[in-house]
Amino acid sequence: MTELRLDSVTRSFGAVQVLFDVGLTLAPGQVHALIGENGAGKSTTMKILSGYLAPTSGDVLLDGVPVTFPSSQAAEDAGVVLIHQEFNLAEQLTVEQNVFLGHELKRGFLLDKRAMRDRTAALLDRLNCRVDPRAVVRDISNPDKQMVEIAKALNRDARVLIMDEPTAVLTEREAEVLFEQVDRLRSDGVAILFTSHKLDEVKRLADVVTVMRDGHVVAQCPASDLSEDDMATAMVGRDVSSLYPERTGAVGDEVVLSVRDLRVPRFVHGMDLDLRRGEILGLAGLIGSGRTEAMEGLVGLRASTGTVTLNGAVVRWSGPRDALDAGVAYLTEDRKGRGLLLAKGMRENLTLASLGDFTRGLIDEAAEERALDRAIADFDIRAPHRGVVVGNLSGGNQQKLLLAKVMLADPDIVVIDEPTRGIDIGTKQQIYEFVHALAARGKSVIVISSEMQEVMGLADRVVVMRGGRVAGEVAGAAITEDAIVRLAMGLENTVRHREPAA
Repeated sequence: MTELRLDSVTRSFGAVQVLFDVGLTLAPGQVHALIGENGAGKSTTMKILSGYLAPTSGDVLLDGVPVTFPSSQAAEDAGVVLIHQEFNLAEQLTVEQNVFLGHELKRGFLLDKRAMRDRTAALLDRLNCRVDPRAVVRDISNPDKQMVEIAKALNRDARVLIMDEPTAVLTEREAEVLFEQVDRLRSDGVAILFTSHKLDEVKRLADVVTVMRDGHVVAQCPASDLSEDDMATAMVGRDVSSLYPERTGAVGDEVVLSVRDLRVPRFVHGMDLDLRRGEILGLAGLIGSGRTEAMEGLVGLRASTGTVTLNGAVVRWSGPRDALDAGVAYLTEDRKGRGLLLAKGMRENLTLASLGDFTRGLIDEAAEERALDRAIADFDIRAPHRGVVVGNLSGGNQQKLLLAKVMLADPDIVVIDEPTRGIDIGTKQQIYEFVHALAARGKSVIVISSEMQEVMGLADRVVVMRGGRVAGEVAGAAITEDAIVRLAMGLENTVRHREPAA
């Protein structure tokens, strides 16, 4: 049984202080939730707990004794293990090699490959994960990679387990498997720190909740004392009970985009879709239903066939550049891997897709700076300074920068894939308001989301996919969780539900 505690911890990066007298205790057999907006200080706190950063002042105490972890490896040796939000896996190695990396089992002078394979298989089976231990990590899905990360932690015999947004890439079924493991670890006496922007998960799992805002602990109490609304209000310092803004404009009758018999090899087997001016169209379905692949095929990111009609004219795009030039923008779900250049600054990222507008022989950096000024103001991008490397921005501010980058081209149709994945509730509210503002200006928006409430809260109409085909659609008052789930699970024939006439 191990207790890990922070006592009056501060942390500064140069002249910028990011943590102020932070105190929290991770007790054996207890799940402690750490929540807050992006940039609140959660990641810095977790890195200090797990040996990736040292505090500027204050103490880290292990079983009441001040301790200094010179590295994350030293923390792991003491039983403190961090599961990163961003995968910390060697992509070119196999699953079993990743699980035992740095902790290999040996038989004499040789690696005991059979024992490591059997142990990995047992850990994955415990997580209800069907991945072959011999599979190369780069070839498995993101949810399976998350399960491999968890298997790694379980293999380290963690006594303190720190989990940074562990369900961000998991389906509800996979997340429930994870929760069962958390419950099991808690009953075994493991101390667990859990961060999530999904407050229903916090309510489901946590014994204690610590809320951070702007580097300060603003609330700390038993989870039973807080409702989800209480947590959200403490996080952002304002009432967010009305998360989804009210619609202010009506959907037009004009069809601006029409798709017929769209096919993407292996993923989409004939999709029909209409989008109207000023409409917010939700695209729902289970993971693997073909939602993302369909939209990637539409804008030329994947090979596809079918007929696409834009404003009455048949179009064919060889890539997303052609689509953007025609007024159709696509925001990828993978902002870190495919949406932004993490090693570059905000200015370079903002203007990359519209660089021709800032080039007169040479790049007009002064014009880029003015565009960045407008983007920071219009999208409320919060950064410590203008020259910050984008990889050092919080997830929410990265997403707002990605939105600003795409909107710089002033598209008429915007496809947004997983608009709020890994984003705090305050930034979610901002993005929802932005989507509604687009529709109110006569733009048309397609939102792909795995979050049922997000689809229901945003969309005028929801198209549900299953097995690469449109299973049906619901609109108006007929947009209910039951109707969407039944279509996604194949429990109804292809139908169209619409709001009853008044």
